[in-house]
Amino acid sequence: MNIDKPKTAALIVAAGSGQRAGQGMAKQYISIKGKPMIAHSAKSLADHPDIDALYIVIGEGQEEYAKEALNSIQYDALIIGGKTRQESVFNGLKYISYNDSIKNIFIHDAARPHLPHDVIDRLLHALEDHKGVIPILPVTDSMVHINENMMDKALKRDALARVQTPQAFHFQDILIAHRSAAEANYSDDAQIMYVMGYDIATVDGDPSLNKYTFAEDFMTDKPNFRIGSGYDVHRFGSGEDLWLGGVKIEHHVGLIGHSDADIVLHALTDALLGALAKGDIGDHFPPSDPQWKGVSSDIFLKHACDLAQKEGYEIANADITIICEAPKIGPHREKIRQSIAHIMNVVVEQISLKATTTEKLGFTGRGEGMAVQAQILIEKIP
Repeated sequence: MNIDKPKTAALIVAAGSGQRAGQGMAKQYISIKGKPMIAHSAKSLADHPDIDALYIVIGEGQEEYAKEALNSIQYDALIIGGKTRQESVFNGLKYISYNDSIKNIFIHDAARPHLPHDVIDRLLHALEDHKGVIPILPVTDSMVHINENMMDKALKRDALARVQTPQAFHFQDILIAHRSAAEANYSDDAQIMYVMGYDIATVDGDPSLNKYTFAEDFMTDKPNFRIGSGYDVHRFGSGEDLWLGGVKIEHHVGLIGHSDADIVLHALTDALLGALAKGDIGDHFPPSDPQWKGVSSDIFLKHACDLAQKEGYEIANADITIICEAPKIGPHREKIRQSIAHIMNVVVEQISLKATTTEKLGFTGRGEGMAVQAQILIEKIP
């Protein structure tokens, strides 16, 4: 960053308390993808070759939070904001006005952490011919005007747009506009310029610039993929049926359990519940409850699949290993895979099934029972 004679400055507005986000502290300091929210856009602006100075407007008493959040980023000053966003921006502009070499200014909300450089490039290019430029996205939903909780009229969405930040201006023009509107309370700098008679140009925004406002917005920061593992063991007993993955296998002994003892479906259910952080099969279907006595274990797996769907996840794949000396799994492998795929409502190619022995070691090696390991990957549905 050329700090000797900057021409284009960026001003990040981060003075709010972020109470609507419900995070227990100002949202701009909450960790997003491994670092404080404010650090994301600050780094993007500081690293851009055409941004020559970076200023941050913060709330009173937030100095230590800000310094810690920005400790690896080069910036020019922390500026104390006001009671409203407009006051905070104006405080920042007045501070920057002492540097008379500033030609352009980018004003950006810290609550929009993911700032692509190509948006900055488009704004800078448009500033060559316009005094104010904003990034916008089209409105895709139908829009209506509401009057006392009733639909008043439909609006033409092709004439509407979603406004994002950063917004870019010729510095002296936005400074004059803010001085003239000091007694108003606008939430958007382009509105101030427009009311003062300036034309505002638009460029394409970016969906990644979405604003973090409410608690549910922070839920999108969860990983798109989650993994879970399950492990189950049952012993053999005479007079029992042997169910594996929803398929009845002919064998001289079966597995003992409270339900049908389908060890494959039990391990899969635990793996899926683990991926969702929803406990284990015993939490949802206690063995002490007589209603689950002898029931088909596909009930358990379907329940876990329903939970995944409600959480917005779909199955990516499952990998299962059966550990036993007998019976031989190979002749039944494809039928078991098809059964599991049907229960989970996926294609059979998403289900992997293997079998191994313990070379006569341990309880499985002695033919006393069977064990199953299962891993499952789930993916957040866009």
